[in-house]
Amino acid sequence: MRESLMNKPAIFPVKDVDRQFYQQNLAGFLPKKMVDIHTHIWLKAFRVETSAEPRGQTWPHRVAEENSIEDLLETYRLLLPQQDVTPLLFGWPGRDADIEQTNAYASTSASQHNMPSLIVTNPEWTAAELEKRVLSGGFLGLKPYLNWAPVHIPSQNIQIYDFLPPAHLEAADQHGWIVILHIPRPGRLKDPLNMQQMLEVEQRYPNIKLVIAHIGRAYCPQDIGDAFEVLQASQRMLFDFSANTNAEVIEGALRTFGAQRVLFGSDLPIVRMRMRRICEDGAYINLTPPGLYGDVSGDPHMREVSPLEGDNLSFFLYEMLWSFRRAAEACGLSATEVEDVLYNNGAHLIGKS
Repeated sequence: MRESLMNKPAIFPVKDVDRQFYQQNLAGFLPKKMVDIHTHIWLKAFRVETSAEPRGQTWPHRVAEENSIEDLLETYRLLLPQQDVTPLLFGWPGRDADIEQTNAYASTSASQHNMPSLIVTNPEWTAAELEKRVLSGGFLGLKPYLNWAPVHIPSQNIQIYDFLPPAHLEAADQHGWIVILHIPRPGRLKDPLNMQQMLEVEQRYPNIKLVIAHIGRAYCPQDIGDAFEVLQASQRMLFDFSANTNAEVIEGALRTFGAQRVLFGSDLPIVRMRMRRICEDGAYINLTPPGLYGDVSGDPHMREVSPLEGDNLSFFLYEMLWSFRRAAEACGLSATEVEDVLYNNGAHLIGKS
């Protein structure tokens, strides 16, 4: 879905290295229509001070202070010039953004641009309050996030039900809502409790359209463990590969769950980052041009490269989609199955098909 923004100044530079990457690796592979089921929009005016412990990584804040709906559409125009992209919108999910404002903005933007949206949830809401907010805002479902777990719970001990409580799951099941779930805990996808609770949610709430974001945050092969074997027991849960550039992990998800249960999500604006990702000792590291994202020396997930190497780095979004292409080719996916992952599965999820 695209609007005419041709006269608007570019919000970030697109260089020859980017155009070459797109033409050589993506232009002939991507379908003309795509559905992006994982995008954040918010304005910096929504930021609030919070004393709550950060539960996620801090490096994504370096990419963009805000991402208006106009900036999102401009990003698609700049980075996917041959594609018509329909995004599923939701606000910034952290406690450092006013939840009322970010949800209202997502709802209004979705209505104005005829796009689908999800509500960022506070687990303290009652089921009745959640239902009222979702229905009045025109949302298709929920975007819970671990930052909203009770503040007294240490980050490493958060469970899915701490920020996605049974009352919310029951409401979502009753209405058949989408739930996009960013799983917690340091063990990521391979954490036994995560896997147990993911399967419980699917079994106990069969009408929920459950999407596990980022392939369960398995950004390196070491994050998988025996998860694909255990989760083979699942029947319906879906997996988006947002912010995931690991072709081996994406290939594993495709082989385990099939092309009908893997979806494209970007995690914009984070994937506007200029970078390349590597894994060292089982941990991911974003390689970035020197100075572009401030002082990153204290962040174990960030590392600057030489100026020469930095000049040849392109966009996180391109790295993601190229990794999916390599995984798709390794699995022998047909053009139809590629289109399923990048368009049809998401279109079915949001009721567009």
